[in-house]
Amino acid sequence: MSRIAICAKRLFTPIEEIADAVVVTEDGRIVAVGQRDGVELPVGTREYDARAWTLAPGFVDIHIHGAGGHDVMEADPGALARIAETIARYGTTSFVATTVTASPDDTCRSLEALARAAEAPAAADSARPAAELLGIHFEGPFISPTRRGVHPPEWIALPSQELLGRFLAAAGSAARILTLAPELDGALDLVDRARSAGLVVALGHTNATYDQAIAAIERGASHAVHVFNAMRPFSHRDTGVIGAVLTRPEVTAEIIADGVHVDAPALEILLAAKKAENVILVSDATAATGMPDGNYRLGTFEVKVKEGVCRDAEGRLAGSTLTLDRAVRRMVALGVPPAKALRMATLNPARRLGLETRKGVIAPGADADLVFLNDALHVAAVMTRRTAEPLQ
Repeated sequence: MSRIAICAKRLFTPIEEIADAVVVTEDGRIVAVGQRDGVELPVGTREYDARAWTLAPGFVDIHIHGAGGHDVMEADPGALARIAETIARYGTTSFVATTVTASPDDTCRSLEALARAAEAPAAADSARPAAELLGIHFEGPFISPTRRGVHPPEWIALPSQELLGRFLAAAGSAARILTLAPELDGALDLVDRARSAGLVVALGHTNATYDQAIAAIERGASHAVHVFNAMRPFSHRDTGVIGAVLTRPEVTAEIIADGVHVDAPALEILLAAKKAENVILVSDATAATGMPDGNYRLGTFEVKVKEGVCRDAEGRLAGSTLTLDRAVRRMVALGVPPAKALRMATLNPARRLGLETRKGVIAPGADADLVFLNDALHVAAVMTRRTAEPLQ
């Protein structure tokens, strides 16, 4: 039995801020949280002095394609390990591997490999923290050709019960999120099928009108993918899918807060409409994340990174090199209180997945996934439920 007490200058649960805090962990689980003088430590508890730092839950990224020079669709355990280790350095301790539109055979091969990795997670490693794979996000192929972004047009498909069935069989219990364009023929029936399989249905890469988006929401769609990007533009007489996302409280909204994908005033509009409780920071990160400029893979095609910005051969944005610690800092720079900014990268995504008692929260019973931040909110150390102690 390994019990450790981590003493910190302050802690965000993230619902509550606690000064002079202590978190007690035992065998990868949190067993006690509170102010240092209010928590009694059992005999034999090791103490870790983190009083120079702020503690927060480990970040949860529900939309990420790769990092560290590798893409999640490579279907290789070594590639997934490299991705998991890379993003952990920036505070992400859990992630949902996100596919991109490809041939059905290529997609299924990737899904099968990802499912095996999710069902048989890596053994504990006291030397290197690594993010935990929570499941799979299907981004494509049931998307609008008009709003495809960089998704290969030859593999975009109308909503298909048969094809979704193949994907679900390949992914098994790892299937978590399905992105689709609700205006496509057959989309509403696919919402029903995905919801019956336990998936979160997300609106994305869509040219939907307001009414078409509302129809999908009323059938069970409850999330929106990288809001503002690859969506029908908002207009005062044609509010479209963005109007539906902004006005329906049951819909959570992803945002890529990298300073490239979305301008600051749009971020502020989203926060004013949705409130921090319904906004989720995502990276949409590619293999280039944590790497120098150059050429990298996204799904089955190549993207070029210059000055940290990913684009395809035609110059279109193609994912990002964002990490969630940077996204949190950007929101704070816009005036968002740290607790709310951290919530967008922790509790909110965990709750969207139905994992809010295990992930994205510092509370008894939750996994001991912790990020240690300095005063500028840069990552100083990381701890996951599989590591014995915080690691810098």
